[in-house]
Amino acid sequence: MPAAFAVFQNRHYFRYWLALLVSNLGSWMQSAALGWLTLQLSASAEALGWVVALRFLPSLLFSLPAGSLADTFSRRQIVRLAQMLMMLLSLWMAIWVWQDRVVFWHLLLFSFAQGTLTALDLPARQALVVELVSRQNYPKALSLNSFTFNLSRLFGPALAGLAIAAWGMAWAFGVNVLTFVPLIVVLWRLPVAFQQKPLRTGRFWSGFTFVWREPLVRSLFLILAWISIFGVNFSTLIPAYARLEMGLEVQGYGFLMSAFGLGALGGSLWQIWSAGARPRRLWWAGLWLAALHLLLAFKVPVWGVALLWAACGAAMVTLLLNTNTCVQTLVSDALRGRVMAAYSMVLMGTAPLGAWLTGWLFDLLGGRPTLAILGGLTLLGLLPFMRQTLPVILEPEQVGEPSAKDQMLTAATVSASGKGLSSRQQAGSGTKSSPYSP
Repeated sequence: MPAAFAVFQNRHYFRYWLALLVSNLGSWMQSAALGWLTLQLSASAEALGWVVALRFLPSLLFSLPAGSLADTFSRRQIVRLAQMLMMLLSLWMAIWVWQDRVVFWHLLLFSFAQGTLTALDLPARQALVVELVSRQNYPKALSLNSFTFNLSRLFGPALAGLAIAAWGMAWAFGVNVLTFVPLIVVLWRLPVAFQQKPLRTGRFWSGFTFVWREPLVRSLFLILAWISIFGVNFSTLIPAYARLEMGLEVQGYGFLMSAFGLGALGGSLWQIWSAGARPRRLWWAGLWLAALHLLLAFKVPVWGVALLWAACGAAMVTLLLNTNTCVQTLVSDALRGRVMAAYSMVLMGTAPLGAWLTGWLFDLLGGRPTLAILGGLTLLGLLPFMRQTLPVILEPEQVGEPSAKDQMLTAATVSASGKGLSSRQQAGSGTKSSPYSP
């Protein structure tokens, strides 16, 4: 087996990975259908921006307490509960679309509910990956998770376009309901050894305390926050550009979404074969995104637009996957759930502003001026980091015992919460810390 895929020798992770691939395929079908349905009902990019914004708003509101839950209760059970509730929510939407009862405010409600469950699910699911594989293998595992996500992004929108054209909108939502089943079954059958033991290690904002105290992590989060607002609003941009700027039908929209997914898939494969936490790539990926937005502001034929969206997909995956891997490498196990909640909050919590701003500018100025403005703002936010020296790579095997800073932070938050561990529990916690010394 190639070294890049050696993590598949872990049969529990391999089953989880396959189930995740099926689940993500359905999710992308539903996401494409939701964007197209919004434009059918409203014919407004700003309305689409509101739907996208409400999907991400719960991450701003609930990610930190969700991260605390992920460090306190079984991560497997949290993910399983969230997936079951999302399946029921998608079933409700499929029935209402099939009965032709959906109006615009239903989409807003559905989007907010879906976002709330995602905010609960994401910190626990990201931390669960580290439980399933060894610490040395988790950069490759994260890359492979991204590969499933982007492989699904390649085929899901295209399948949604074909299903909507042939059988109607409800089919895209209905298929998504079925794709939840394999992941729920796999999570149910994971052995007890992979259940998270209660840590009860303090207050939920201690993740942000860690981020602020580590200069490298702080820089990564600042870059991520800025680009999340201005540089990765593709859930709003691609549907609006396809329908309102280019006048395409649902099959053309599915084609552009799949082109974006193809680029993202290529970016994921590149990360698999060059696995490792590479902070410097974040800055270059952001620069790449800014340049691509500016190129899309020019009049380009359909095939050129597809190529540029594909390049955007590769750049976005390079940015997000390297940020995730760097943060997972630098954080200690005792704070992992809360730090990943902070990551989710920054990544998805800034998205409502970006989605609304993109839709508002699109309706006000049109597609090309909007892309030019977003590209310029993305570039502007990267300039302060030009002179900062970011490490080329951080290897997980460099991670040693907890630093004094991490030990003090964890001890302080435990003491403040009034939920300390016994000396025996402390001796058995075995957390590891950052390879980075500021």
